[in-house]
Amino acid sequence: MLIKRAVIVWFRRDLRLQDNPALMAALVHEGPVLPVYIHDEEAEVAWKDGGASRWWLHHALVALDQELKKKGSRLLLLRGETKQVMTDLVAQNGVGSLYWNRRYEPAIIKRDQLLKHELIQAGIETRSFNGSLLFEPHTISNKQGNPYQVFTPFWRFCLTLPISDPLELVTKQITPPIKWPKSLEIDGLGLLPSIPWDREFSGEWQPGEVGARKRLRKFLDGGVDSYAEQRNLPATDGTSRLSAWLHFGELSPRQIWSAVRERNQDTGIFPANLGERVFLSEVGWREFGHHLLFHFPHTPTEPLRTEFASFRWAKDPDGKKLRTWQKGLTGYPIVDAGMRQLWRTGWMHNRVRMIVASFLVKHLRLPWQGGAAWFWDTLVDADLANNTLGWQWSSGCGADAAPYFRIFAPVTQGERYDPEGEYVRRWVPELTLLPNTLIHRPWEASDEILHAAKVRLGDNYPLPMVDHAQARTDALAAFKLLREKAHA
Repeated sequence: MLIKRAVIVWFRRDLRLQDNPALMAALVHEGPVLPVYIHDEEAEVAWKDGGASRWWLHHALVALDQELKKKGSRLLLLRGETKQVMTDLVAQNGVGSLYWNRRYEPAIIKRDQLLKHELIQAGIETRSFNGSLLFEPHTISNKQGNPYQVFTPFWRFCLTLPISDPLELVTKQITPPIKWPKSLEIDGLGLLPSIPWDREFSGEWQPGEVGARKRLRKFLDGGVDSYAEQRNLPATDGTSRLSAWLHFGELSPRQIWSAVRERNQDTGIFPANLGERVFLSEVGWREFGHHLLFHFPHTPTEPLRTEFASFRWAKDPDGKKLRTWQKGLTGYPIVDAGMRQLWRTGWMHNRVRMIVASFLVKHLRLPWQGGAAWFWDTLVDADLANNTLGWQWSSGCGADAAPYFRIFAPVTQGERYDPEGEYVRRWVPELTLLPNTLIHRPWEASDEILHAAKVRLGDNYPLPMVDHAQARTDALAAFKLLREKAHA
């Protein structure tokens, strides 16, 4: 009897069993399957997982191992330089094939190509699949054959293309190898933080495929129909909050698409309402971010619009302004609430992300790269494509960007999207007793009101670190200078 050689399924940003093309292909092979995760921080080059992402990854790997064990398998955890670890694993364990789902970050693409070449030379079958996107970046181009740089035509074109149904894992057992290679314990990867700043994370999140399905179902059963109206209100649970599960691949965009379509199967109308349409367009923005990163790999550190390379940023030699922003001590309540929510939960409401980003690059005129780096370290959903897209959008230097002269007024934004002050009161409790009319502008309160609210400006809550009107004037002057240079 011919014994089939083992297939390695290399898990990366696809930490799920359902709708996992690499795993499905390995099961069709009908031989032993070796599920593997390799922790190789050096392959990420400048974009190693930040602290919050590492917390999520730890728990996501635990959850994936648990799901595999239900199928009679387990997750092999290894650490080191990927090419060396993988070639040793293949050579020492009678492996005939390596299957994986593709990633689209520039450094990872290069690494994967080199590994694939070496394994093919050694006679190993290698196959890669799309398990992360609805539309792979290299398959989408405009009429001129160039990448899109504006979202609306990009998404309009994408919506003309077919979207396949997710793959369903129906097998009860995954055939294990005859002998398991030695594996690290999850704690051996050293992913959890050494300081207890993550103590609230477990109450906010359930990493893993099960948690992803629960959150998607909760959103579709409750919030999606009012998503268009509620998504900009940070005090409400009006967004999907699926971004971290999507980033780590515990949920695929095809699963989201299919779930929305399924809830309307009786009517045949898809999407059935504005909420669903806007929600799916947000999935489209994720696709657009990966499209841009793939075609413009320099953008995590450099502006897409090259003229912004000479933008006149303000000076912050000791980093004090940046640290004040990071700590949520700017004196603008909506900004401070967002930054504190980020630190305590590893997540920030998307509307508030735009407000705090605008404040950093336009009120403080500090480089967007510093803000992107802070988000990278503190967001559980830190995704290189989406982080880059968001920060370049806010800075006016990227694709489909908000013009630099569009400057979010933090007081106006707070009063418009948090009119009752609920969001601010949750994350900036020093201001809890202020009336709604003043909670977004405490410096305008009388001494009597401040005393009654137990607010001591400059003591237990800071005065605004910049004047909005002056900051706006300075930002517009810097933008005017940039335009004059560009047209000189």
